[in-house]
Amino acid sequence: MDKLQQVLDSFGKRQKSSGSTNKKRKWREIEQIKERFQLEKELKAYEESLEFMLEDF
Repeated sequence: MDKLQQVLDSFGKRQKSSGSTNKKRKWREIEQIKERFQLEKELKAYEESLEFMLEDF
């Protein structure tokens, strides 16, 4: 019975550590998505100004 409890305890500890790494991974993914949207906004602004400049010529 003692060995069974040790196995269950070790299994529970592994889940906790993997849970924190999953959270970190999700936050990294969220930050990457935010950066991508910000980059797209900036590129659209440059694209619009470039089109405006080309229309003048």
